[in-house]
Order: sequence, then C-alpha cells, then structure tokens
Amino acid sequence: MRTHGTLTKWNDDRGFGFVSPASGGEDLFVHISAFPRGGGRPRLDECISFETETGPNGKLRAVRVLRPGGRRVSRRSGFVRRSTPVSGLARVVFMLATLAAVGTYAYSRWKDPGDSNAIIPLTSAIPESSEDFSCDGRTRCSQMHSCAEARYFVRHCPGTQMDGDHDGEPCEQQWCN
Repeated sequence: MRTHGTLTKWNDDRGFGFVSPASGGEDLFVHISAFPRGGGRPRLDECISFETETGPNGKLRAVRVLRPGGRRVSRRSGFVRRSTPVSGLARVVFMLATLAAVGTYAYSRWKDPGDSNAIIPLTSAIPESSEDFSCDGRTRCSQMHSCAEARYFVRHCPGTQMDGDHDGEPCEQQWCN
C-alpha cells in the first residue's frame, strides 16, 4: 500500500536516511536505491510517496519511492512509459462501461422486492398443486410465480413477508387480487 511522508534525516555520504510517515508512527529507513534514477539527490523535508516492506533486520523500510509530479521509470529499460491520449480515453470509456454494467447488475439483484413493476418471467413452469411447492428460502412476493405458490409459502414456510396487512391473503397487489 502506498503511503506518504517526509524525509526527516538524510546522510548523503552513506546514501540512506529516515522518513516520517504522514499517518504517524515510527520513522522508516530508506536507502538511496529506493529512489527513482535520474531524479536528483534526496533533500531534507522533501515530501515523498513510498511503499513499505520488511527489511533483513525484521523492521519496516520505505521502498519504491516516488516524488510529487515524478513519473515511474522502468528499471529494466530506462525509459518513461507514457500513455497516448487515445489509450487514456479508451481506458476511461472501458471503466465507465464496466461500472455501468456492475451497477445495472447490482440494481437488478438488490432492488426493492416489493416493487410492483418487477419483471416476472412468463415462460417458467409454474406448479399448480401445493404438493409441488417447497420452502426454499424465498420470502417476498416478487420471488413468487403464482397466487397458489404465495399462499403455500405463507402457510407452510417460516419468515415470509408477503402478507403486509395480516389478513391471511398474500401478495394482494401482484398475484392474489
């Protein structure tokens, strides 16, 4: 996880120092090799972003340091990765489409079960005799397929929520009207 902090101590001759995390806590060791190449020497009171990992002595240390406004440099090739405006736009469009799809799915799964505009499939096989019904955890009218099914669930299954006015007739607005 990336954290922010301030470089509070630095020994330029030996190439290491300590950073104070912005969230508080103990100062963390940081080595010159954790800084990006070509970014200049670290300076006292410099604000940096870093990740932490456990060092060989068992203590946390700052690694993969970034400076504000700096770019990530690939250590293997030595060049700066830049995205083209088209790839950035494509990424944003893809993320928005994914977010819309997830939102639509979540809405369809968790919308108000008492919604009278709920879509009920007409092609499903609906058992007509009460012997064909069984308590399977459904508790609301929007989950039923017929008035007979709703009546069976109210009479035989615990925890149903289909008889709002407690008159013994379930799902009066959807099925049993």
